Amino acid sequence: MAALYDYSSYSSAASDTEYSREHLEDLSYGNLNTVPECILQRSAVLHSLQLDNNDITSLPSCIGLFKKLIVLDISSNNMTFICDEICQLTKLRTLIAKNNKLTTDSFPKNFGSLKMLEVINVSGNNIELFPPQFTELDKLQVLHCGGNNIKELPNTIKHLTRLQVLYLGGNQLVEIPAEVGYLSELTNLVLCDNRLQSLPPTLINLRNLRSLSLHNNKLSTLPTEIVALNLVELSLRNNPLVNKFVEDLVYNPPSLMELSGRIIKIERIRYTAEDLPYSLIRYLDSAQRCVNPHCKGVYFSSRVEQIKFVDFCGKYRLPLLQYLCSPSCSTGTPPITSHRDTDDQDEGWEARERMRKVLLG
Repeated sequence: MAALYDYSSYSSAASDTEYSREHLEDLSYGNLNTVPECILQRSAVLHSLQLDNNDITSLPSCIGLFKKLIVLDISSNNMTFICDEICQLTKLRTLIAKNNKLTTDSFPKNFGSLKMLEVINVSGNNIELFPPQFTELDKLQVLHCGGNNIKELPNTIKHLTRLQVLYLGGNQLVEIPAEVGYLSELTNLVLCDNRLQSLPPTLINLRNLRSLSLHNNKLSTLPTEIVALNLVELSLRNNPLVNKFVEDLVYNPPSLMELSGRIIKIERIRYTAEDLPYSLIRYLDSAQRCVNPHCKGVYFSSRVEQIKFVDFCGKYRLPLLQYLCSPSCSTGTPPITSHRDTDDQDEGWEARERMRKVLLG
């Protein structure tokens, strides 16, 4: 279960006096279809306005009168449109618009001018394309976009360098861009209930990340770099890497060219540009070492994919992908991704040991 976050904690700059009773107005569950006239008379003094659980299908232009608003909640209104006048709320820090019918086009083109925004919750809407205006909000700390139909994230998400919580659960993401690695302030990343098949190795840059939710995806393995993260919570349930703890051998018999290349590399047969065409030299240079330290084998395109389980956080063992030169080979070392010699530093590894449980939280 994903953690619940206290949005008010991200508006620490607001003093208690800003949220005194005279500055608050709660109009939730009022069967309203617009903002009442009597409230417009107080628009100049209100700092928080709750309009959730009404019938306001389009945020009215009169919202621009509330110049001092810091918190605006318009959730659960079946809302399809947010007017341009919201961009006049230059002090707005928290916008809660979950459980509506908003799409990407529902947001004003100059929504990014709300430079004070720190918290946005648009979960439970009909957003298919990640709103590009969001990436212009350089003070954003919490962004909830769960329960939409988002298929991809823009590379410009890297501009949200102050983001601490990114909730993208319940979408249709098939991959995460490498640029997520720029979000160095992230502490909580929720990617559950998507269609992810892999994760970018740039996640290693998220040194402040403490909670990573990946359950209900299509992950068969994790990038080696994830072991370097200082995670407190890692959720992996209902992924192939959890559901299937067997060693799947994916192996195509080597071609004649590969067999020849293996002999050249294993026997260290010398060759020069005068001996072979450039294409063959480049092919030979692509050779990779078998990860078994007792095997002097190499491979090119014909290799065995094997899952290796490594200790993580001193408590759990995670499956990471490694490659062998043949099905009969076993290993006692960590993956080696180039054909250069490396030192073997893995201790206590038993090739056929199988973990029965990954953190399922």
